[in-house]
Amino acid sequence: MAASKPVEPQSGSGLPRWQLALLVGTPIVLGVGAVYLWNRSRGKEKQGKRNGERKTPEGSASPVQGQHGATNPELENMSPLDRAQSAKNKGNKYFKAGKYEQAIQCYTDAISLCPKEQKGDLSTFYQNRAAAYEQLLKWTEVIQDCSQAVELNPCYVKALFRRAKALEKLGNKKECLEDVTAVCILEVFQNQQSMLLADKVLKQLGKEKAKEKYKNREPLMPSPQFIKSYFSSFTDDIISQPLQKGEKKDEDKDKEGEASEVTGSSGYLKAKQYMEEENYDKIISECTKEIESGGRYTTEALLLRATFYLLIGNATAAQPDLDRVINMDDASVKLRANALIKRGSMYMQQQQPQLSTQDFNIAAEIDPRNADVYHHRGQLKILLDQVEEAVGDFDECIKLRPDSALAQAQKCFALYRQAYTGNNPSQVQKAMDGFEDVIRRFQKCAEGYALYAQALTDQQQFGKADEMYDKCIELEPDNATTYVHKGGNLDKAIDMFNKAINLAKSEMEMAHLYSLCDAAYAQTEVAKKYGLKPPTL
Repeated sequence: MAASKPVEPQSGSGLPRWQLALLVGTPIVLGVGAVYLWNRSRGKEKQGKRNGERKTPEGSASPVQGQHGATNPELENMSPLDRAQSAKNKGNKYFKAGKYEQAIQCYTDAISLCPKEQKGDLSTFYQNRAAAYEQLLKWTEVIQDCSQAVELNPCYVKALFRRAKALEKLGNKKECLEDVTAVCILEVFQNQQSMLLADKVLKQLGKEKAKEKYKNREPLMPSPQFIKSYFSSFTDDIISQPLQKGEKKDEDKDKEGEASEVTGSSGYLKAKQYMEEENYDKIISECTKEIESGGRYTTEALLLRATFYLLIGNATAAQPDLDRVINMDDASVKLRANALIKRGSMYMQQQQPQLSTQDFNIAAEIDPRNADVYHHRGQLKILLDQVEEAVGDFDECIKLRPDSALAQAQKCFALYRQAYTGNNPSQVQKAMDGFEDVIRRFQKCAEGYALYAQALTDQQQFGKADEMYDKCIELEPDNATTYVHKGGNLDKAIDMFNKAINLAKSEMEMAHLYSLCDAAYAQTEVAKKYGLKPPTL
């Protein structure tokens, strides 16, 4: 397994659906199967996938006696229900022939003929007429008829789904989400069409809410614990190292009798001093002074400023600084490689794996002994479902930096995913034992607890998983991904999602978190409306 093997660029911008965030601050990349929390307790009840769309009208909702193809004289001797069924059958023939106006008239006759106490049959007639209106793109009429059908039969999946589609066409996303959530739950998350509609609406709602909130929010500097954890994911990051002898602040040099190496006051050196003092709010402004003055440490200041722009969630401001460092031919290899890794990680957060791949591969070419390259590229490979190659990169990182707690934890996670998806119980247990070793050896590594908790959740060891999440929150109280994955009931999950939304580092991450929160909220509402017991997570 060649650890230095580059990632093969992937076409498109999407990432596989099962993966959970590994990089600090990376948005969670989940498909609707994970967005819908109910699926955790109920999704395995059925194995077969149902992918068919609901386009055709239905037959009788209950067995009916009589000749449904009867001639007009025979209708006089038929019961009202039989006559209604006959009209419905005639409507079905028109529907299949594409004669929707005639079908609608027949279904209308069936509705008027049907005894009111025959609620099941009556609901079918309304639903069939809605199907015909749907073909004519008459969305308001579709909603009206489906509502009548659902009133008569509250768990009528076809009517609920057809109404959801019509609501989506009219832009009523919230009502659409409630209907399609009910469909997903009633079908135990086994129909691809309803799952795809739910995913689409959740993404739309998430983007709308995030766009509004993100543009009005104040930049938020993460906690000192979070910032330290972020920098701990880099072992070859010059700008995060303590002040070196040649970089001592001017007053210290004067005390030592040294001649000042920097004319005037260096903004970069001040920024480095503020880092040591954990006075992070002043770092960007001091770096800007160094850059604008064209100081000796302009390159380092650009990289440090870009790093803190990323930490406060301002990738737009970070990218030009990273681009400048990467394109500086006279910059040190370490600085350029670090800028490439950070830009590659930024692209990974933005779900642009091809650009991320390119940056990591270039970094590996120019600085092949840099452990950070293999650590961060390994994370990307996990997200691209290239698990074997991810393990190879983590191994290379560990060989170069044996004390890399993050690489050790993420290698365990990669091995676990490989064993879990391969249905290999003995290798699953080996990976779980590896997690135990990681949290024993690296007790301050929040990532180790978080990844172990995800594996424990897969294994349905929810109590122990919560213990691991609690430990992670204790070490990193503002790590959004931990709040997202921590278990509990739906109400508790909503509270967790709201906390995570306020800590999101990008608009894309915030949009996804809103989608998760809306999914959980929709399920609580559906549970109340239909008398279902909300699941625990």
